[in-house]
Amino acid sequence: MRPLLAILAVAVLPAADLRVELGPARLVAQGPPGEKRWGRWQFPTLETGPRGLLLLSVHTSPDSAASYGQPRQLFLSRNHGRTWTLQPTRAAQIPYGLALPSGQWLRTATVAATPLASVSLPPPVAERQSYGTPFQLYPLLQMPPALRQIFFERFENGAWRTQSQTLDDPQALRYSTGGLVPQIWWGDMKRLPNGSLIALTYPYYHASQLPVPYTSAASYRSTDDGRTWQKIGHILYNEPDRRRDGFTEPALELLPDGSLLAVLRSTDGHGVGPLYRSRSTDGGQTWSPPEPFTETGVLPRLLQLANGILVLSSGRPGVDLRFSRDGGQTWTPPQTLVPVPDPAKPQADSCGYTSLVPLGPDRFLITYSWFNPPSGRKSIYVRPVRVRP
Repeated sequence: MRPLLAILAVAVLPAADLRVELGPARLVAQGPPGEKRWGRWQFPTLETGPRGLLLLSVHTSPDSAASYGQPRQLFLSRNHGRTWTLQPTRAAQIPYGLALPSGQWLRTATVAATPLASVSLPPPVAERQSYGTPFQLYPLLQMPPALRQIFFERFENGAWRTQSQTLDDPQALRYSTGGLVPQIWWGDMKRLPNGSLIALTYPYYHASQLPVPYTSAASYRSTDDGRTWQKIGHILYNEPDRRRDGFTEPALELLPDGSLLAVLRSTDGHGVGPLYRSRSTDGGQTWSPPEPFTETGVLPRLLQLANGILVLSSGRPGVDLRFSRDGGQTWTPPQTLVPVPDPAKPQADSCGYTSLVPLGPDRFLITYSWFNPPSGRKSIYVRPVRVRP
């Protein structure tokens, strides 16, 4: 019973000189009995909408390029995450993501991958493998214009509209895998004090790293509310561990001093790896050399609270919360939300993907997956947390 109590009971935990109150874990969704396949009923994402509306989406398809652009289960809450309702038909009419001063909303988009057999590509200039799957890399500017795009979505006049832009980066590479050509532009968007927008996204491959480029992250700026974007910088993987795929799943947060903090994943098919951090003081044009600061972690999520405390969530193994009072220079020890009976099996207990939304100046909501709850069914939970000096 001890692991169950640790997860479901309200707890007050010491975290250096912070007071952390973990509220009750609330079940939102669970997979069918016996569903244990990877990818299904996991990867939860939280978003905020207008007037306190919260949206939680759950991936229910295989974890593969063939699932890009597929619909997800969508749940809504109008009471700060205490109760949730399934909304299978209203997703197209609900705004969420980055709220713009114009009243529009903006988010990055992942569209369905293009079948390789339907397009003509130049010869690949490199090949990588990730989790045993080969990836072929091509010079971006030698690809057809339809395969050189980034996609984003804008909510205006009561509906979402997919928009795109063709990239002209002469150093960029794009990939195909499994007979498909994905066009992924995934990451965080922030609005800077000067009114411009910054996006830090992946995957980004840079030709300077040939013959075997590593996955990296790139920063883009928009000065017209996200209608057009210009690449202004990148965070390249140049770390000593050359087995790695590179940097993936970047988190981005705007700190109170106006600087930007990025946290990036390095865990891949070669094993568990650290999270790295990098900073920019010029709006994402240049970034400090990445430095590892945790032993593990996938899909890091950052949230700057109004009380000055910075929150970091990550996972795999389990699900961890960390807090910082100095803009991410130092962090509290990880506070685990999911039991990890065997750390040697990092994917056994949770997908490790989390998501954070603020509930107040010192409160937030986290969502995560738990593969082995008392019900025995893969489950998605939310949990309110309060953190104070």
